[in-house]
Amino acid sequence: MSQSSQADPAKLAAARAAVALVRDGMKLGLGTGSTASIMVRELAARVAAEGLGLRCAATSKATAELAESLGLTVESLDAIGWLDMTIDGADEVDPQLHLIKGGGAAHLREKVVAAASDRMVVIADPGKVVEVLGAFPLPVEVLQFGFESTRKLIRRALEGLDLGERDVLQRLSGSDALVTDEGNFILDLHLGQIPDPAALSRALQGIPGIVEHGLFLGMCDLVIVGREDGSVVELARDADIDADMLAHEGE
Repeated sequence: MSQSSQADPAKLAAARAAVALVRDGMKLGLGTGSTASIMVRELAARVAAEGLGLRCAATSKATAELAESLGLTVESLDAIGWLDMTIDGADEVDPQLHLIKGGGAAHLREKVVAAASDRMVVIADPGKVVEVLGAFPLPVEVLQFGFESTRKLIRRALEGLDLGERDVLQRLSGSDALVTDEGNFILDLHLGQIPDPAALSRALQGIPGIVEHGLFLGMCDLVIVGREDGSVVELARDADIDADMLAHEGE
């Protein structure tokens, strides 16, 4: 039995629907994370079956290694130049298709790749669809240099947005600090809710020491939500999202 066939049915449905959008000759960005890894496997299977000629840029070392092991052609983003489409997962999606990403510690490269694409397609299960972002901790990639000073500045910025007294925790890998592919640390902001994602984005962007945050605002063009019965729902911006309906419709 293949790993894809053992995957969560909702994630598998979303991944297959996204891979169906791929056309011969495309230049693709490949996301990172559990749902994106299913997509990479489904993409590789389609390439092998149909002989598609694709050029792919990966958003992490882990994705690059997986894709290459499955026979996909992986190149640097600079070598490809520009991408037709990026397919990636998300940790949260709101009704405006704003995202929180970075649960896989790859949001810096994910944002660079998505920004260099004509289209960003996000694949998700119903549990990732929310009315307000913030229940999932917001990842912020920061330099190792001046780490504690940067954390202090982040706390001050949160206080200025009435988001003070929230946990700003360093992400660990086992008992050691997690280090990203770019050699940086990650701080996870446990905010509960983010009433104004744009204001928070601006505040974080103004802090020296922050390399990138996990708010993806206005970048996603389409969200494909897979359901347990194998069907999918496609979400456009400002759609009337009902998370319970996405979970149970079609059962």
